[in-house]
Amino acid sequence: MRILILGSGAREHAIALALAREAAGHHVVVAPGNALIGRVATLLPLDPTDPAAVAAAAAETGAELVVVGPEAPLIAGVADAVHERGVPVFGPDRAAAQLEGSKAFAKRIMAAAGVPTGRARDVLTVDDLDPALDELGAPHVVKADGLAAGKGVLVTDDRAAARAHALTWLERGPVLVEEHLGGREASLFFVSDGTRCVPLSPAQDYKRLRDGDTGPNTGGMGAFSPLPWLEEAFGDEAAFVDHVRTAIAEPVLARLSKEGTPFVGLLYCGLIVDGRDVRVIEFNARFGDPETQVVLPRLETPLSELLLAAARGTLDAVPAPRFSEDAAVGVVLASAGYPDEPELGAAIPGVDDAEALEGVTVVSAAVREADGAFVTAGGRVLTVVGTAPTLAEARDRAYAGVERVRFDGAQVRGDIAEDVR
Repeated sequence: MRILILGSGAREHAIALALAREAAGHHVVVAPGNALIGRVATLLPLDPTDPAAVAAAAAETGAELVVVGPEAPLIAGVADAVHERGVPVFGPDRAAAQLEGSKAFAKRIMAAAGVPTGRARDVLTVDDLDPALDELGAPHVVKADGLAAGKGVLVTDDRAAARAHALTWLERGPVLVEEHLGGREASLFFVSDGTRCVPLSPAQDYKRLRDGDTGPNTGGMGAFSPLPWLEEAFGDEAAFVDHVRTAIAEPVLARLSKEGTPFVGLLYCGLIVDGRDVRVIEFNARFGDPETQVVLPRLETPLSELLLAAARGTLDAVPAPRFSEDAAVGVVLASAGYPDEPELGAAIPGVDDAEALEGVTVVSAAVREADGAFVTAGGRVLTVVGTAPTLAEARDRAYAGVERVRFDGAQVRGDIAEDVR
């Protein structure tokens, strides 16, 4: 199959790697991709947020499936434009993508669908802010309503910091003040064809920059899958997944369909789990990063068949996804200065040396080639993924790989999956 993937980060690299493992021998094009993705796919210089350019590229490359990786192209209406060319596309149209593009929209859909989530107040003006902070109390959770590249959320006990964060984002648009939910976080992906949905395997990510969940929020500093701690409350992973499917994913998808905006693509459910109480923190409209890097290596059934069936509305015609019992742990290396002002251009040593280790894969997020060497080109640079029969072994392999690719100034958490070892 000829497959066009939009994006340039670790999520898109992980998708390309999963497709490359399949026996079918797909021709995969990634636009624009990055230097390391170019080892497993053809790169195409392209602005993935330009609907007309993407639709034209899909036609010119003879794409039989377009997979939209990041959120920005979805909000820009890229899926709509590709649909108009008659090419199957995995990713929701602009209207359904508002589930991620507007947190207020997501809260409204959840309320209409009866989905469990925290209380929230819309803050449209400065006058709305203090009453919302007073009502919902500390810890304060303040979120930019729209896309914010992982920088729009602040969780703090410091009311002054919460106010300052809200005021900064109010200059760009509405914000939400939300109830703080206690428990452990989990991410669960559902592949949807607009009518049906099938789950992938749960993962847990680490959003804070530093060990012990300290420091600023980031796009994610690591992840692991599966989640053995789910057994305590649910008995096994399958019971948890079924609960989320029936209580959250299916009602939300049904509500979107009822409103005339059926959701075709990847529904990311960001969850807080407290015993058997599961509530939604957020939805995304695409594969999550860094969770994708640890979920897809465990997938044993063909990813291409699953994505194409969703795009065509025929999920009932393909087998349910099956996952290895092996564990995967991913550790992110971020540039010095991330998340505020990342320093770029540091040489990245040892990519091949790391991948020579058993069970280690280097997944690239912001890497370019300069004078024959790989150098950093953004905030989160790499995810080093270790896979093994146990989480402890997978963790050891991931960190062994980290030591071979660690670049000057690299920021790395040392406690990914440590609490479940």
